This record gives sequence, C-alpha cells and structure tokens, in this order.
Amino acid sequence: MAVEPDSSGVRFPPPFVYLGALLLGLVAERFVTLRSFGIDWRLLVAAGALLFVAGAAKMLAAAGLFRRLGTNVPPSQPTTLIATTGPYRWTRNPMYLGMALIYASLAIGFDGPIAFALLPLVLLAIQTQVIAREERYLEAKFGDDYRRYKAEVRRWL
Repeated sequence: MAVEPDSSGVRFPPPFVYLGALLLGLVAERFVTLRSFGIDWRLLVAAGALLFVAGAAKMLAAAGLFRRLGTNVPPSQPTTLIATTGPYRWTRNPMYLGMALIYASLAIGFDGPIAFALLPLVLLAIQTQVIAREERYLEAKFGDDYRRYKAEVRRWL
C-alpha cells in the first residue's frame, strides 16, 4: 500500500490484520483439541449473523459518510476533515469497531474459539499500530479541533 506523505503513515491495510488473525485462528483449530464452543451450531450461526450485520452496517455507514464528506477512507491517504456526525458521534473508530464485530461474527459462526480468543490481540495491534498513528496525525493536522473531538467521543464505545 503506497503511503502518502500527508497521512497517518499506516503501511498495512487494517482489514488484513483482522483477516490474517482470523484465518490463523481458524487454521489452528485443525491442530488443537479445543475445536468448539460447545454450543448448538444454529445458535452460533444466528449470533454470528447478527454480529456480522451490525459490523457491516457500522463499517458501511462510516465509509459512506467519509465519501459524502469528501475525505479518504484508507489511512495511507490524507484526511481532509474530521468526521463528527453519523457513527462518529459515538465512537472515533466505527470502521475498526465494525471490523471487530465482523471478526467476532465469523469466529463465532464458524465455531472457532481459538480465532475468537485472538481478537483481543488483534485489537491491541490495531490500537497501537493503527489508531495511535492516526490520532497523532489528526492531532498534528487539526490541533484543538481534534483534541476537543477526542475529549468528547470515546475511542471505541
């Protein structure tokens, strides 16, 4: 991914972090005795579907808002303004939250407890390697406007 000079400097697409860990966890299920949550598959699929819809809706709403506002979605490109409406009223990171919900939905739906257990590590990586860079960039670029927004709206929920 080409990184623009006026950007947060994130070099690796965040969706690939989620996808890579999910696949690693699901593959690990083949080699470890803990292979199931021990819950009826219909309940797992229903819970997974519900979480998937919620996560996709959150991501699509946030990305759609960025497009309507005329700013870039990828963190490797310049941010032209701070989004504070729509899902950004409640969380500063609705796209990453949506990806986390989709990750959880797939881990649950595929009955993957190991994949599910990796989610906190994924969130830690996203927090330290992506969100922290984005926040430093936005604070440097937008100054007090971003600091006020940051003080009013939580990072995740």
